[in-house]
Amino acid sequence: MFNDPLFILVAIALLIVLLILLTGIGGFARGGEFNRRHGNRIMRYRIVAQFVAILLVLLFVFIRRGG
Repeated sequence: MFNDPLFILVAIALLIVLLILLTGIGGFARGGEFNRRHGNRIMRYRIVAQFVAILLVLLFVFIRRGG
């Protein structure tokens, strides 16, 4: 499984979602100018990254099931 390029791509996509989420939460917790300027944009990036990650997970499951 760890030699499968699609699995590695899914793992990278999930890590990107995690990093964006942690950045957004950190900015929200810190507040101030950073959160006012970038908070909504970071969360929009998270939504897009989650969409891509979910599509990759579904593709991985579809291919693994022999579809």
